[in-house]
Amino acid sequence: MIAQIKGRLIDKTPTYVVIDCGGVGYEIKISLNTFSQIGEGETCLLYIHFVVREDAQLLYGFKETSERELFRLLISVSGVGSATAMMILSSLSPNETKQAILNSDVNTLKSVKGIGAKSAERIIIDLRDKIAKVDSGTTISLPTNNTVKDEALSALVMLGFSKNPAEKALNKIISGGEDFTVEELIKRTLKSL
Repeated sequence: MIAQIKGRLIDKTPTYVVIDCGGVGYEIKISLNTFSQIGEGETCLLYIHFVVREDAQLLYGFKETSERELFRLLISVSGVGSATAMMILSSLSPNETKQAILNSDVNTLKSVKGIGAKSAERIIIDLRDKIAKVDSGTTISLPTNNTVKDEALSALVMLGFSKNPAEKALNKIISGGEDFTVEELIKRTLKSL
């Protein structure tokens, strides 16, 4: 089992990174929370959750062990797979996710694409007691970037949204004249799609 990967950051997008570790480039899926904590061109350490499926071997990376533990709790819930757990962690911060579960806030969880009322209730019922036992100290640092719209659009397409509707939703949000980080822009767009 792979527990962590440390190496030189080769490529960074809002949904995955490539880390060169001993001459091998590992593609690692990440959440927006982790994306916002990784600097450009640095030595990078990510805590890994390794998934072996019949058709693929996937690496999910997290800057904080607490986010990895939350991911593992989410995928332990019946009907919540890795993609859905990453969507939750990209739409809500780990602290927002934990608070929604602890406060039985079905509407916050339903605001995530792919989560309906029954799934939200199942997550709350299965994880409320487990989350209460876990320390919830997660800090988010937000990036600044010149290609915010392009990165946000790329992330939305990689998350499974069609390019044209995603771009229209992005343009609508950007037209308000505010400056957004990639993470903020994607979160707002996810809520409007």
